[in-house]
Amino acid sequence: MSRIAYVNGHYLPHRNAAVHIEDRGYQFADGVYEVCEVLDGHLVDEKRHMQRLARSLSELRIRQPMQDRALGVILREVVARNRVRDGLVYLQVTRGVAPRNHFFPPDETPPGLVVTARSSSVAKASALAEQGVKIISLPDNRWNRVDIKSVALLPNVLAKQAAKEQGAYEAWFVDSNGYVTEGSSTNAWIVTSEGIIVTRPAEHGILRGITRTAVLELADREGMPVEERAFTIEEAQRAREAFMTAATALVMPVTRVDDVTVANGAPGHIATTLRSLFHSQVEIADR
Repeated sequence: MSRIAYVNGHYLPHRNAAVHIEDRGYQFADGVYEVCEVLDGHLVDEKRHMQRLARSLSELRIRQPMQDRALGVILREVVARNRVRDGLVYLQVTRGVAPRNHFFPPDETPPGLVVTARSSSVAKASALAEQGVKIISLPDNRWNRVDIKSVALLPNVLAKQAAKEQGAYEAWFVDSNGYVTEGSSTNAWIVTSEGIIVTRPAEHGILRGITRTAVLELADREGMPVEERAFTIEEAQRAREAFMTAATALVMPVTRVDDVTVANGAPGHIATTLRSLFHSQVEIADR
């Protein structure tokens, strides 16, 4: 079956889907995106993703392409046409197509909208979580507004490639003061020797992850103590546990930080528990 993409009002075979060369997403990375988990054919935490999309668009002064309800219809249609039961749906909104110029185009320029979906293996992700993953650390060289889910991801791409080349799953960025900000596509967490879950506050230095928010709520529901503060790579290496969160990874245990094994080198109880309970906390549309 051929994959189907939605591009600016049309459902097209994925192989034929394209945008104009003067789309500002291509020319300037002038756009934002969202990635939403699909579970058993249903969207996970759709409302929160739409709220974050609206915030990102507002911060960059990009017009919303349509109302949330209409966008939700398109997301579901793309998921259905691609027969995705478990996987991801991706949407990208740009400032639209206009002659290349750093100034904003005229107000009447319609935003660009692309939606795609793909399946992923639940069994493969679960097997990875059962053994845990390695991360590396790198200096954070991104712009200061990473709280906006912008498509300007070149530093993230380079970090992810560096991780791959070192046999790691992810790279955690470290700021100029020596504190972990977040991963190239994930939020970063540790569990202290006292059993306190620690993650950096959602400020301009990190993205307010939707999965991160759900995990904070889940931890509170389960009576797990949480502290929102910065931590260092050295603290992560000495921690009882470490893990990361994202729509693409849910709760993924970290068992090695750079070349140091975390605790006994096995996924910890808290990360494993949060992963097993995760979908009991989130909103699953149409259920």
